[in-house]
Amino acid sequence: WLREANDQAKDLLAELEATRDAQVRAAALSERQRLAREMHDVLAHSLSGLMLNLEGARLLANRAGAEPALTEALERAQRLARSGLEEARRAVGVLRGQDVPAPAQLAGLFSDFEAHSGIPCVFEVSGVDAELGPDARLAIFRVAQEALTNITRHARADRVEAQLSVSESGTRLVIEDFRSDEKDPVDCQCAGGYGLTGMRERAELLGGTLHAAPAQHGFRVELWLPA
Repeated sequence: WLREANDQAKDLLAELEATRDAQVRAAALSERQRLAREMHDVLAHSLSGLMLNLEGARLLANRAGAEPALTEALERAQRLARSGLEEARRAVGVLRGQDVPAPAQLAGLFSDFEAHSGIPCVFEVSGVDAELGPDARLAIFRVAQEALTNITRHARADRVEAQLSVSESGTRLVIEDFRSDEKDPVDCQCAGGYGLTGMRERAELLGGTLHAAPAQHGFRVELWLPA
């Protein structure tokens, strides 16, 4: 009788644990959906309105014969707003469990960086063909974005090299910019910015690490995520 009672108690505890886990997952999903709605209703709509206003300002500037520098500035602002809108929509999709960027999309990210910045960029992929989870894929993509943004803002680099290597033990992303010796020392402020701090926290939540520090001829960002 005692053994049967113990077995029943174990079964009951297992059911309670499963119910608790299901409740936690449901609460997390509900919160993600709420955040997705907020981002869509507030941020995406605001950026859409900003794009329309910038387009109107650009047309008015053209009709008024404004200086080319003003028109170019408005066009740059419009491109930034469009990029922000695309990122907001991608973030909404991620929160809803959709459209999580895959490592294959990194090639396009680096190509766009080279086209917009004029800085030569080489991206290489090596290792095994492993299936990465959505959180890992998003972390890799966001770290690459933040590193390239910091290079554009701070580095004045001559070239950029990036490597993504996948092994059975984990995934490593390395992004390093290089500059000639004649240029000023690397601006280390980009190592402590809020963007990379957030990426470091994201890596740690996945059991990984993120290191961002000056290198011999530039700045190096290295992300490691365990399998």
